[in-house]
Amino acid sequence: MDTKPWKDRVREEEQLLEQLNKLASESATRRAQALREGVAQTGSIAEVARELGKSWNAVYNALKKQDSKKAPGKPDATTE
Repeated sequence: MDTKPWKDRVREEEQLLEQLNKLASESATRRAQALREGVAQTGSIAEVARELGKSWNAVYNALKKQDSKKAPGKPDATTE
C-alpha cells in the first residue's frame, strides 16, 4: 500500500478543515437569518424557541453570535 508522506496528509487535512470551517460559518449565518425571520414573524425569540423545541437561550445566543461577527469595526467575513 502506497501512502502519502505525512506532511502532505497534514496539509490536505488542514485544507479540508478550512473548507469545513467556512461551510459551518456560512451555515450559521444563514441559520441566524432564518431565526431573525422567525422572530419577525412570530414576534419573539421565545416563540421561535418554542416552535423549534429549543431553549430561549439557544436561539438568543445563535443570534447574538452572528450579530457580534457583524459588529462595526470588524471586517466582513465574506470578503476574500
